[in-house]
Amino acid sequence: MTLIEREVWDALMLELEADVPPSARRANLLVSGLPLADSRGRTVRIGTCRLRIVGETRPCERMDDALSGLRAAMRPAWRGGAHAEVLDDAEIQVGATIEWVE
Repeated sequence: MTLIEREVWDALMLELEADVPPSARRANLLVSGLPLADSRGRTVRIGTCRLRIVGETRPCERMDDALSGLRAAMRPAWRGGAHAEVLDDAEIQVGATIEWVE
């Protein structure tokens, strides 16, 4: 499963002076209020579902198909998001609470 932060996406769009929807990133989940940078090994709970962050998602060439320069802008500091292992058999609802599990 892949995740991207709403705040990062908005910053990318501002930086690139564009208005491309976050769905262009092709991530499974758009999250807000939870920084993903350097979160490898941490567990996040979204509603009743727990996800273990496995690593950083590196942007592919398709990002430039969506917007010229997007791939390069996403490369530093986990701006491409994270990929995670699903730990629970649960549904994630739109608007679900999100928090780190210690």
